[in-house]
Amino acid sequence: MKMKLKWIVALMAGLLPCCNAQLSALGQTQTQTPTPTPTPTMPGKSYTAPLPPLTGSQKILSSALRKRLTVVAKDIGERNFQRKGSLKRAADYIFGSFEQLKLPGQKVERQPFSYEGRAFENIILELKGDTAGGAEKIIVVGAHYDTVEKCPGADDNGSGLVALLELARILGQRPHHKTLRFVAFTNEEYYFRSQGMGSYQYAKLCAARKEKIEAMISLETIGYYSDAPISQKYPEAMAERYPKTGNFLAFVGSEANGALVRRVLASFRDHCRFPSEGMAAPAEVPGVDWSDHWAFSKFAYPAIMVTDTAPYRNMCYHEPCDTLDKIDFDKLARVTEGLVFPIEELAAQ
Repeated sequence: MKMKLKWIVALMAGLLPCCNAQLSALGQTQTQTPTPTPTPTMPGKSYTAPLPPLTGSQKILSSALRKRLTVVAKDIGERNFQRKGSLKRAADYIFGSFEQLKLPGQKVERQPFSYEGRAFENIILELKGDTAGGAEKIIVVGAHYDTVEKCPGADDNGSGLVALLELARILGQRPHHKTLRFVAFTNEEYYFRSQGMGSYQYAKLCAARKEKIEAMISLETIGYYSDAPISQKYPEAMAERYPKTGNFLAFVGSEANGALVRRVLASFRDHCRFPSEGMAAPAEVPGVDWSDHWAFSKFAYPAIMVTDTAPYRNMCYHEPCDTLDKIDFDKLARVTEGLVFPIEELAAQ
């Protein structure tokens, strides 16, 4: 069983800390983490003023996200191969949601695959680009829909999944020159960093088809925020470089994908009044590629992760208490709406 230990084993590109005591408790061999080189200056500045009142559209979006996450994290709950019925219910819910969202000419499909004798599936909504030259260029937005054992997965990764569905709804009604694909991946947890990940199977298929994926954005736990002082943890070496309040959205990628990190972050900051941080670190730093974007990087596709930094802010990460009441739906609505703009810009240029 290859359960994801990504946030626990090491820091996420300097944003997510790990200490020797944690490593010892897990029985892991203590190895020295490479010191991250300074991240090149990120564009713009994080929003630091009080958040403005929710707009009408954000209020509607907050309600829609809550409704969807109630289905995913409460009605369905734990979602993995040990609970095949729940994993299938989740896949069917996503497929049905995409079917309801699609417009004429848009396509919803399942990508079935098997791994270690078990059957799995990814769910895809494709919004074809509206120009002959642009349609062959593809932007992928993805989120995994599975959970670890005994965890309803409201934040990890129900929050990313419901944001994916709402982003598909919003962007499906807007013109775009390039093709947009919204993909719900299975098996990010139990087959982490292996060919059993749904994202690996999908990226492999895209590469075999010689598809031109220009960018992939992985939505990984984006629903937990805290305005309390000292609510964000860091390793000692990074403590002075980032905020101590866990109220921001993080944009993370390897140095090779630094340009994409900066491009997406710049657009988010231009359009969304919400705290944000960016990090592009060496690929050898543990954690920098620890989500579904890892699989796309394996096939040389530009890919980054968007995250709330998981357990180093949310102590219910991978626990039975990762429930609906831990999610800040108004802030989830703000960041979901904020992500519309960089995705739209990627699909337009």
